Amino acid sequence: MEKKRILVVDDEESLCEILKFNLEKVGYEVDTALSAEDALSMDLSVYCLFILDIMMGDVSGFQMAGIIKKNKSLASVPIIFCTSRSSEDDIVCGLNLGADDYIAKPFSIKEALARVEAVLRRSNSAGIYEQDGESFHYQRLKLDMVSKKVFVEDADISLTKKEFEILSLLLQKPGRVFSREELLKLVWPDDVFVTDRTVDVHITRLRKKIAPYDRNIVARLGYGYCFEM
Repeated sequence: MEKKRILVVDDEESLCEILKFNLEKVGYEVDTALSAEDALSMDLSVYCLFILDIMMGDVSGFQMAGIIKKNKSLASVPIIFCTSRSSEDDIVCGLNLGADDYIAKPFSIKEALARVEAVLRRSNSAGIYEQDGESFHYQRLKLDMVSKKVFVEDADISLTKKEFEILSLLLQKPGRVFSREELLKLVWPDDVFVTDRTVDVHITRLRKKIAPYDRNIVARLGYGYCFEM
C-alpha cells in the first residue's frame, strides 16, 4: 500500500525534523519546507495533508492556506495549522479559512499524531459529506451559511444564533472534537459569565431540533462534542 504523504511547512527547522521523524515512524511519508515560498514551489498535488505554521516570513500559513484553497485540485486536501495555545484569533481565522484542525504550540507528539490521524480518517470518509463553501450537507441535513438557515428533510428548522454557530462549527469539521472551552471561546467570545453548563444546555436544545440527526452530535466523555458521520 502506498504511504500517505504529508508536507510540513514551518520556519523552525527543529520542529520540522521532530514532526518528520515521528510521522515517518508511524508510517507516513513526510517532506518539509522552511517557508511557504519554498513549499509553493513544490508539486503540492502529491500530498494528502498540509501542516502549516501560521507565523512565517513574508508569506504566512494563512496566506498559503488561502492559495491552496483557491486551487481546485488542492482545495479538498486537509490543512492543520500550528499555532499558539492561547491564540483564539488564530483558531477562529484558521477555521474560517477551512482548516481541519490545529496543533497548539508547544505540543506533545502524542497529541500531534492523534490529530493527524483523525483529520486523515475524516478526509477518507468524506464521500457522504458535501460542502460547496456556502452550504454543508450531511444526508438530508443542510446548513446554509448565506441565509443562516438549517434544513432537515427540506423543513426549515428554527435555531437561535448560538445553536446555529455550534452546529456550524461541528458540521464543518465532522469527527473533530471541540472541547467545551473551545466552544465557549468561539461561540461566546464576548460573554463574561458563561459556564461549561451553558454549552451542554445549548447542545441539548440543538439535538432536539435537528432529529433524527441528534444522534450525530456525540459527546466524548472528558473531551467535548463532535459531529460523527
